[in-house]
Amino acid sequence: MKLQKISSRLAMIMAVGALTLGSCSKKKETITDPVDTDTEQSTATDNSISEGIVNDLEAMGSEASENSALTTFKSSGSDGVSMAPCATVSIVGKVITVDFGTTGCLGTDGKTRTGKLIYNYSASTPTTALFYRNPGFSMNVTSQNYVVDGYTVNINNKTITNTTPANIPSTVNPGTNLTWSISANISIIKPNSGGTISWTCNRTKELTNTNDSTCYRGQNKAIIWSRAIVKLNGSASGTNVKGETYSSVATNLIRSFQCAPDALRPHRHPFIGGTINYTPANRHARLIDYGNGTDCDFNATITINGVTYNVVL
Repeated sequence: MKLQKISSRLAMIMAVGALTLGSCSKKKETITDPVDTDTEQSTATDNSISEGIVNDLEAMGSEASENSALTTFKSSGSDGVSMAPCATVSIVGKVITVDFGTTGCLGTDGKTRTGKLIYNYSASTPTTALFYRNPGFSMNVTSQNYVVDGYTVNINNKTITNTTPANIPSTVNPGTNLTWSISANISIIKPNSGGTISWTCNRTKELTNTNDSTCYRGQNKAIIWSRAIVKLNGSASGTNVKGETYSSVATNLIRSFQCAPDALRPHRHPFIGGTINYTPANRHARLIDYGNGTDCDFNATITINGVTYNVVL
């Protein structure tokens, strides 16, 4: 079968994008197993939406907690993560509140947000772990009426913990990469009464270029996120709007904040490497391949039951 190119305009997908599969012909003339014609796409789309939302939530929180003044975070996003000037950011003790207002706040990632995100890092151990880069830093994320591009996001739980060894040197090049563990349990209500998605994950995150002094400048200075390259591994599962369950395993997903394929959305940073093995209930697994981490584009492939499709994210 020839490759078929599929594109999607789901703007909220930063991390894996919405995967929309075109129709295809039968793989063989006689098919006795109905799943041989499986091109079902809704569960993959649901997972993609959740991936993008969870990655955005953490990206915003990581920069908010790194820059105590929050000037780059709430303006043009020149430090790596987009946050439009219409977002109001406040800090009370160890709680950061990002308020997008009620009329719609458009960021330079092309996404419109309303509502609030609250980042609480009071559970960090030791208590001197005040920044995302510090070993032991732990940040819990909650939401209040948070909506992005029409999708209502309810965060049941989301926690990010810095798992880097406590004896990491304070010098610029410590010889070990910064790492974090991520857990999340969220529900997403689609626009236009489209139903509810549930999504949970357990992931590890690694700053793969910690030894790059233009990105990581030691424990005494904020990470320059516009130079960061991160890697994600771990599992996710959930239920789509049809009530069908799914599971997935992410392997070495690469997201480079140095890569922005769309000049009109300079803070949209897609995955450019690694795979997701995505398995909806009672259907074939989908292997989503983002490449080898060197090409800065929105392209990927998806393979279902031996048939490979081109995907434009």
